[in-house]
Amino acid sequence: MHPFRAAVESRDVAALEALLAEDVVFTSPVAFKPYPGKAITAAILRGVMRVFEDFHYVREIGAPDARDHAFVFKATVDGREVHGCDFLHFDDDGLIDEFTVMVRPLSGAQALAAAMGAQFARIEAEALGALG
Repeated sequence: MHPFRAAVESRDVAALEALLAEDVVFTSPVAFKPYPGKAITAAILRGVMRVFEDFHYVREIGAPDARDHAFVFKATVDGREVHGCDFLHFDDDGLIDEFTVMVRPLSGAQALAAAMGAQFARIEAEALGALG
C-alpha cells in the first residue's frame, strides 16, 4: 500500500502532512482557484477528514516508483454518495507537490461544496496558525 493511502486510511494527519511539499498546490473539485502551500493544503485535508463519512479507497493507479499516482475513493457527505479520485504528483524528494481532487456525481459534489464551505473559516484559521 502506498504511504499516502496508508496515512489517509489510518487518519494519521502527521504522516499525511509529512508527505506534502512546502510548495504543494491543492486543486479542489468544488473551488475555482487552486490553493498553494503546505499549511492551507494540510488544513483542507483535515477539513475533508471531518466531512467525509465512510471514506475508503477502492483502487490505486500508478507504479510504486512513479511520480504520478491516482487514488480512487468512495465516501458519503451529508447522506450523499461521492465517488472521486485524488491525483498526486511527487517531486524529486518524493513529496506531493500537486494534489488534485475530482468528484462525482453532481449531487455529491454539491454536498461536498456545502460541507467544506461550512468548514472554511476553521480551515483558514488552522492554516494561518500553521504559518504563524
